[in-house]
Amino acid sequence: MPWLLRVTALYGVCLLAVAATAYLIGRLLLAVAPLSLAVIVALLLAALLNPVSRLLRRLRVPAALAALGGVFSLLGVLTLAGLLVANQVANQFDDLGETLSSGLDEVQQTIVDGPLPVGEEQLDSAIDVLQQRLSDASADVEPAATATATLETVGAILLALVLLFFFLKDGSRMWGWLLRLFPDRLRGPVDEAGRASWWAVSRYIGGQAVVAAVDAIGIGVALLVIGVPLVLPLALLTFLGGFVPIVGATVAGAAAALVALVTNGPTDALLVLAAVIAVQQLEGNLLEPLIVGRALKLHPAPVLLAVTAGTLTAGIAGAVIAVPILAVVHRAGSVLLRNRAEQREGAEPAPSEDPPSDQP
Repeated sequence: MPWLLRVTALYGVCLLAVAATAYLIGRLLLAVAPLSLAVIVALLLAALLNPVSRLLRRLRVPAALAALGGVFSLLGVLTLAGLLVANQVANQFDDLGETLSSGLDEVQQTIVDGPLPVGEEQLDSAIDVLQQRLSDASADVEPAATATATLETVGAILLALVLLFFFLKDGSRMWGWLLRLFPDRLRGPVDEAGRASWWAVSRYIGGQAVVAAVDAIGIGVALLVIGVPLVLPLALLTFLGGFVPIVGATVAGAAAALVALVTNGPTDALLVLAAVIAVQQLEGNLLEPLIVGRALKLHPAPVLLAVTAGTLTAGIAGAVIAVPILAVVHRAGSVLLRNRAEQREGAEPAPSEDPPSDQP
């Protein structure tokens, strides 16, 4: 066989073996999706809350209490945000129904009077069809399946909180136990790869939280100035959407513009859209490269492909965890390949590019 054909066949077999392994691992993780998601979310939250726990330990707080402090800080922030959103919705609920009704009528009239070849009867027919399909879809949902999904979600949340506590409390010991599973000659490179990966995830999730907060504040101030209702829920949606690269900011901005359209009319909707674009340009061109780019060192193209693959595989949850997984694979792979090359050349291992970072 020609040399080129032999090499191509060898690489093809290796690629098929890697793809089959990745597929089987993915199928296994999807088979226990609530468990997999709970573990990954707990790890991401541990990367976000590790500075809080580490600060408490420096103040000579016991490890268990320091871990509880990190967990309770998360629960406190979520509870406060929920109470503020519920209070704002309750205060504006009486006026919101009339505002939405008049806004929808205005939007419908604008569509009918606009340049589009859509008559009032056609628009009413389309709305009736949409309402019927939504009604049929809600009727097809079985109560038993809904109850099962709810129980799985609640169980996954509780499991994630418990795992978060143990990751914050005993993360270093867990990592040491995992290292002991490898032969002595591999422990050094694996330890370096693991610490580089954890550093990248910590920088990513912390930087993404800062970027999402700036997005939420900027869009929230714009909505407040324009006079759009439900400012706090929309700002919170923007903050949560900031953790889904590329897609989340677009969806949150579209939701804000849609609310402005049906409540305040087309003019305010265009103003909100302009504000959203301005904030996202500031994020994409300044904040994201400065805060998150250094940790990932990835081109936007693989990030977009990872988000798309995660969305197609596991929906919104897959979109959230796709980039951290890509960052881990990238950083760990770079360290392991560098160590492998240095071992072949017989050189001393070069120092890592990443600063030392304790496990959670």
